[in-house]
Amino acid sequence: MSLKQLLEVVLVFVPLSFLTVGGGQSIVADIHRQSVDVYGWMTNAQFLDLYALSRIMPGPGALLVTLVGWQAAGLAGALVASAAIFIPSSLLVYGLAHLWTRYKGTRCIRAIESGLVPVAAGMVLAASCTVLRAAEGGPWAWGVAAVSTLALMFTRASPFLMLGLGAAVFLVALG
Repeated sequence: MSLKQLLEVVLVFVPLSFLTVGGGQSIVADIHRQSVDVYGWMTNAQFLDLYALSRIMPGPGALLVTLVGWQAAGLAGALVASAAIFIPSSLLVYGLAHLWTRYKGTRCIRAIESGLVPVAAGMVLAASCTVLRAAEGGPWAWGVAAVSTLALMFTRASPFLMLGLGAAVFLVALG
């Protein structure tokens, strides 16, 4: 771990802190790009392992950031990454909360809220595509993801049912 690595971690996660519209999931695509393609802190496979670990662990969705920081620069990297992702956006939200409350219900605030919905959805979709691409599951993975997405959008099917059916498809097709 060097000061240069810690600075790289800060330079990656402070700007991403302000893009967490829709939660930590919305920045997964750029975390992947920065940690695998730009800085080379890990491979696709390592990123997928950390992503899977962050999904099954209790706690915030941004746990991935801490794990990537650990991979990049050890314990200090994990601490710096966590601070870099949480502190800037928290300070911004704290500063804006008063204004948001004061002007709640106005046309301007409603327009901002309405505009952020598709932005958040697009960022989460980009994250999903990044994970699918990194997993290298091929057409089967994309097909299962598309069918599951459509089923969840237009029916009241359980997500657990979709997970089970997806696993069954992979067992039959690739087994």
